[in-house]
Amino acid sequence: MLTTSSGTSLEGHGRARRNPDDPQVREIGEELAAARALRDLADRLLRATSDDIAQIEHRPVRLHL
Repeated sequence: MLTTSSGTSLEGHGRARRNPDDPQVREIGEELAAARALRDLADRLLRATSDDIAQIEHRPVRLHL
């Protein structure tokens, strides 16, 4: 979860599921889920930023990585 200086809160979600044929290593699943949550959070933050810029510019805005 991220809270901006203006008080806006954004939450990222990530999930990982182990293939039944793979060995059970909890740390790997936790790392993968965390990475996916951070990526989701980054995408949400980029969308919020482009929406804010679009309101100021009065036109659609698309940000590129």
